[in-house]
Amino acid sequence: MDFVSIRIITDDVTRLVEFYERATGGRATWATEDFAELRTGGATLAIAGTRTVPLFAPGSARPADNHSVITEFLVDDVDRVHRNLTGFVTDFVNEPATMPWGNRSLLFRDPDGNLVNFFTPVTPAAREKFAR
Repeated sequence: MDFVSIRIITDDVTRLVEFYERATGGRATWATEDFAELRTGGATLAIAGTRTVPLFAPGSARPADNHSVITEFLVDDVDRVHRNLTGFVTDFVNEPATMPWGNRSLLFRDPDGNLVNFFTPVTPAAREKFAR
């Protein structure tokens, strides 16, 4: 089994896609006006509108209601990314900080309030774990 994507349900697909394109520097591929994917080297971030929810099960997902998942992106230099996002991201949860497990992390919220972590491995063990 391979993990391939995470999907965010939103009331405003265009706004969220534009946010993630700007934050990551990537480009989304649109399948419909209600569904776009931003592909990275390791997985895909899918963004879907609320009109897609009934295709799975009515009421099974609610937009802007995540309180337990953090979407994480491996970046080359989290401090540089923080500088680039300052003035664009409106809700930084923390400034870049080195975590006990060896990653330097920047936590912020997307426009729907979902937590996003950009991180850079900084200890030898963390660098080895995420070696590309």
